[in-house]
Amino acid sequence: MKDTKSPRSTTAIDDTSEGWTDEERVAMKERARELKAAARRGPRVDKADGESVVLAKIAEMPGPDRAMAERLHALIKASAPVLSPRTWYGMPAYAKDGKVVCFFQSAQKFKTRYATLGFSDEANLDEGAMWPTAFALTELTAADEARIAALVQKAVS
Repeated sequence: MKDTKSPRSTTAIDDTSEGWTDEERVAMKERARELKAAARRGPRVDKADGESVVLAKIAEMPGPDRAMAERLHALIKASAPVLSPRTWYGMPAYAKDGKVVCFFQSAQKFKTRYATLGFSDEANLDEGAMWPTAFALTELTAADEARIAALVQKAVS
């Protein structure tokens, strides 16, 4: 007797793949809400609206992440006033001409041991053929803040 099943129906499902984590699902849902809100507002987004949303997201963070995010927010605003605060996947982010340049990801959001300051491909951080696009943060020292300020300024140059 000849087997007439399609190859797809006989392929075993990989039970080891768990798909997205709960945190990733939440981030994707937040991104979908951000896109819908942006579509309703149209091309012109009020900088003050973006800042109030970012500050609300920062206020929701647990203590250590909140303190770091508040300091980074002030540092990024002072270093690159051209950037507009907004959220990106539910995280504080900073955009130029509507495109995210850098973002902060709290350690709590994805249950990691460190927070992350990341830069998108819109950031002008190119150095030869290889350069970092994300930095792990466990605390912010004066030296770290000076380095971050220089990176943000370079990113928008």
